[in-house]
Amino acid sequence: MTRILPRVCLVLVALANVVATGCHKKTAGAQNATAGGSAVNASLAPINHIVVIYLENRSFDNLYGEFPGADGIVGLAPERYRQVDENDKPFDHLPQAANAHIPLDLPNAPFPIERYIPSDAPTRDLVHRFYQEQLQIHGGRMDRFAVVSDAEGLTMAYYHSANLPLAAEARKYVLADRFFHAAFGGSFLNHVYFISAAAPKFPNASDAMRAVVDANGHLVRDGAVSPDGYVVNTAFSVHQPRPGFARAETLVPAQTMPTIGDRLSDKQVSWAWFAGGWNDAIAGSPDSLFQFHHQPFVYFAKYADGTAARAEHLRDEQEFLAAAKAGTLPSVAFVKPIGEQNEHPGYTDLIAGERHTVELIDAVRNGPNWADAAIIITYDENGGFWDHVAPPARDRWGPGARVPTIIISPFARRGYVDHTTYDTMSILAFIEHRFGLTPLSASDARAADLRAAFDWKGR
Repeated sequence: MTRILPRVCLVLVALANVVATGCHKKTAGAQNATAGGSAVNASLAPINHIVVIYLENRSFDNLYGEFPGADGIVGLAPERYRQVDENDKPFDHLPQAANAHIPLDLPNAPFPIERYIPSDAPTRDLVHRFYQEQLQIHGGRMDRFAVVSDAEGLTMAYYHSANLPLAAEARKYVLADRFFHAAFGGSFLNHVYFISAAAPKFPNASDAMRAVVDANGHLVRDGAVSPDGYVVNTAFSVHQPRPGFARAETLVPAQTMPTIGDRLSDKQVSWAWFAGGWNDAIAGSPDSLFQFHHQPFVYFAKYADGTAARAEHLRDEQEFLAAAKAGTLPSVAFVKPIGEQNEHPGYTDLIAGERHTVELIDAVRNGPNWADAAIIITYDENGGFWDHVAPPARDRWGPGARVPTIIISPFARRGYVDHTTYDTMSILAFIEHRFGLTPLSASDARAADLRAAFDWKGR
C-alpha cells in the first residue's frame, strides 16, 4: 500500500506554475517545428534506424550523480539536498524504513548505496505515483522525497557512476543531464504518455478508483484515476494480455487518441514495439516478471487482440535481436526488457539490467544497421529516487524528475555531456522530425529533438 501523508497538501491547479525554477532554452529544432510537422529535417536524414531502449525507475542522481562534467551531486551545497519533514524542518538524520538494511544514523544527505546493498542485489521498491511525485518535488525545492516515500531515506541513495556498465557507453558517446521523464508518477502513465503525448481517459471509472481532493485542492485519498477521469496510476487494459486478478470494473477502456505508431504507419515507416516475454504473455503463460502495464499499445483500440496492427507491430524482444543480427531492423524500434532485466527496484537488480542493455546495444552495433543507427537509452521515470534538479513547467501532467539518457550512434558526439533541456517527448520530436510526422500534441510539438547530441561533420 502507498503511504499518504495527509498533512502534506497538493494544490492541483497550481502545479503547472510552481514545479519549475526555470526552463533552459529550447534548441532551434524545437523552435522551428511547425504544427503540420510534415517536412523531414535534412540534418537528421543520415539516421535511418532509431532504437529506443526503455528502462525502469532510476533518477539521474541515483545513477550518474558522480559522472564527470554532468550536473550531479559532487560539490552540491547542503541546501540543494537536505530533506525536510512535513513541517519543512530539515531532518537531523535521514529517516529509514524498517528492514531497509540502511543505518538509522545517516546524515541528511545523498549516500552511496553500495556500502549496504551491492549493485547486483535488489533494493526494496519505492513509492512512485502521480500525486506523490508532485509532493516530493515541492514546488521545485526537491526536498520532500524522504517524507513522502514509503522507503523514506532510501530515496537519497546513489550508485558510484564509474562502476556501472552503461556509464562506459555514456563516456564514449553522449549523456544528457537535463532529461526529464514525461509525466509525474509511475510506469503506466509514463508509458502511455510516451507513445501518445496524452494521458489515458477513463470517464466512467468508479468512485472507488478515483483520487479525492478537498475544496482547497488538497489530496485526501489516492486513486488510479484523477477526479476528472484520467488514469494517472497503474490500471490494466480491457485488452489481453492482463493479469488474472484484474477486476472487470477496473479495466481501462480502449483508448483512441493517436500514437507515434499510428503516425509512423500513416507515413509507411516501419516500426515495432519489442517486449521481453511478449510471446509467452500472449500465449497465456506470462513470466512472473512480465509487467502488463509496461505494454502501452495494448491499451489502444487499434492494437486490440486479434488485430492486424497488433500482429505486425507488437513483437517479442527475441525478434529484435534476430533483426539486429540480420540487418532487418525496422526504421523505429522500441525495446522493453522483461522485468528481470529492466533495472526496476524491488524485483530486480541494477547490474543485471545494465548488462542486458549492453547486449542489446552490441546487437545493433555489431549488425549491418549500425552504420545509420541511433540508439537512445532512457528510463520511464525516476522510481521514487531523489534528484536535485527541478523539472521545468510544461502542463498538469509533467514533466517529472530527471532520468538518465544516453545517445549512441556513429553520428553522436564523443565523450559529450549534453546540457540541453529535454524530456521523453524529445524522443517523439526526434522521430517526428526525422520522418516528417505530425506532432501528437503540444507536448511533443514544443520539445527539443535531441539533435544537439549529434555531430555530422566529417561523418
